[in-house]
Amino acid sequence: MDEPAEIRAAGLRTGEHVHITAALIDGAAQPWHSEVEVVADPQGNIDLSTQAPVKGSYKEVSGMGLIWAMMPAGKGVTVYRPPREPEPQKIDFQLVRDGKLAATAQLEQDSVGAGVRQVNLTGQLHGAVFSPAGEGPHPGVLVLGGSEGGVPRLRAAWLASHGYAALALAYFRYENLPPRLETIPLEYFGAALAWMRQQPGILPDQIAVMGVSRGGELALQLGSMYPQIKAVVAYAPANVRYRACCGGNRFPFAWTWHGEGLAFVSRDPNGSDALRAAIPVEKTNGPILLLAGEQDHIWDSAGMAKAIVERLKHAHFAPQVDLLAYPHAGHIVGRPEIVPEWHGQLVHPISGKPTDYGGTPEGNALSSIDASPKVLDFLRHSLQGAASSN
Repeated sequence: MDEPAEIRAAGLRTGEHVHITAALIDGAAQPWHSEVEVVADPQGNIDLSTQAPVKGSYKEVSGMGLIWAMMPAGKGVTVYRPPREPEPQKIDFQLVRDGKLAATAQLEQDSVGAGVRQVNLTGQLHGAVFSPAGEGPHPGVLVLGGSEGGVPRLRAAWLASHGYAALALAYFRYENLPPRLETIPLEYFGAALAWMRQQPGILPDQIAVMGVSRGGELALQLGSMYPQIKAVVAYAPANVRYRACCGGNRFPFAWTWHGEGLAFVSRDPNGSDALRAAIPVEKTNGPILLLAGEQDHIWDSAGMAKAIVERLKHAHFAPQVDLLAYPHAGHIVGRPEIVPEWHGQLVHPISGKPTDYGGTPEGNALSSIDASPKVLDFLRHSLQGAASSN
């Protein structure tokens, strides 16, 4: 689902106007639809990766515009839902000439690569391990979700599909874990890293951590504490520790260390309490990749990511540091799926409050298409470097 496809047509008349439609049924059994009118070139061809539509669901040149620009066909739908694993998502295309159906095609998007295995964890750790096809051992990635809680399975499945043994770790709002993001002991993640290093299918000296939103904040915090982490990928991150989340909390701090709550900021990452709550990213034992949307309405992840880069620069941080900042993306930046990006009013799954993630559908989609191969390249080079330096 992270791979762009080529949508082309041939055998048309020069300058002919045709309509191309796309339709899918999402994981909630809701239909989605898009349509464009396109003009054939002098050779009678159409290539949506190089041609902008005359009119339709999107305006600019975008090879995958018919997918990310889809809108729900039914009423009451507020967001696209991914397919139920491991089912592929089928997208049906139709080409209409002079009001008549002239050609069809179907694209299948797989959310899980061939041969990927999933094993749920029970006991001290909670979540699921996604292992790539083949014997291994493979590089490992500890995958952390954000303030929604639960198990970040989709991102871990994506990584396993590209050759990484990925532990999708739950740390609250799952089974008998805490119901809210508060007083989460950071030792729990140390235990997860130790467990990964003991697995025969995981290379012990090639382990990265990846987190999204509050999980991005957490990934950076863990990278500064655990030297066995050889690379950090943080989506929509913070440069400081924030307070507990997301309403109805008994304690104000999100994270603990040796039983003590760690300092946090309440709202302003540049406020008077920011110095004590700053994440000491310069202690990280490997490269760092940051991804942020300039139109993030949850928090200023782009500003905080830039502050991280500046802090590392002043600290003369030796490993590689990359920042991918996307001007029209929001909090859902760079996700590794090319899917419909429109959504209505969303509510936070814990607080129940309306949530504005920011960004435009096109901006979010372009960040996904651009970021996914760059994240995989970063992990490949970073973990290979970790192996050669040990």
